[in-house]
Amino acid sequence: MTYSGAYHHVMSRGVDDKNIFPNDELKQYFLEIAREKSMKLKIRIFAYCIMDNHYHLILQNSSGMLSRFMRQLNGQYGIHYRKKEGGTGYVFQGRYKSTLIQEYPYLTVSILYVLLNPVRAGLVENPHDYKWSSIDEYFKINKICVTDRYFVEDILESKETMKQLIEEWSDRKLPSKKTRYGKVIGNDTFEKSAIKRYDRRRIEGESLRMRKNDYNFISPERVIGSFERNKGIKMEGIKLNTLQGKKLRSELLLLLKDISGLTYKEIARYQIFKSMKYFSLGKVYQRSKGIKAI
Repeated sequence: MTYSGAYHHVMSRGVDDKNIFPNDELKQYFLEIAREKSMKLKIRIFAYCIMDNHYHLILQNSSGMLSRFMRQLNGQYGIHYRKKEGGTGYVFQGRYKSTLIQEYPYLTVSILYVLLNPVRAGLVENPHDYKWSSIDEYFKINKICVTDRYFVEDILESKETMKQLIEEWSDRKLPSKKTRYGKVIGNDTFEKSAIKRYDRRRIEGESLRMRKNDYNFISPERVIGSFERNKGIKMEGIKLNTLQGKKLRSELLLLLKDISGLTYKEIARYQIFKSMKYFSLGKVYQRSKGIKAI
């Protein structure tokens, strides 16, 4: 189950559980084509971990072309693997596995889960000691990154916070649940809304290559204009040093997120939200929606 803008935990395993990443050269090649395909098809990658017989990705179906991205990624790697290692037949075991993720706070813990995969496998005690995950792309000066590191850094806030969260989640599992369309990581409200979005896309016979907006969202300009008319105040005139001003800002945040479908990063570009960090926006949104954090 997917739709444009959806977040996913994706995993693909070698056929018959074989070691399909037997050396550093092949692992590096996989990362190079993952970066190339993500840029070409506009699929945002937030975290990765390559093990010997499988890999994990946390990504966003930002362009609606997730299936094409995965087909090209696994297909090109499979061809290269056979040229280097020999043999015939499939390299990956069937279709990739995908779990739909609610944005806040589930996206954060899903990223942590992927980064901790080598620790759970008993390969290292410290996830920073594992070379083939994205953990060292964050909060460092890197020339080339596979991930959208700035998005992840906004979520985690600081290197110290990332360290604390990793320690907290070192022995915890992802709170996933099964639906008729596959696994979902999120609360019941998200699960129902995701299924509705997916069902609507199927019923309408949508082509992901043709439509940019799967949600039928209203433009932020129209939402802000309506908000200003209803409240009798311009967005720039809201006084954030008052309780009423903060309440109005929270209401506008809900509208921009739910009706316009903006991400927190897009919302943060508006002057009224610029003083808030990504994590703070998520907390305000959750509190305003009456959703309890996990």
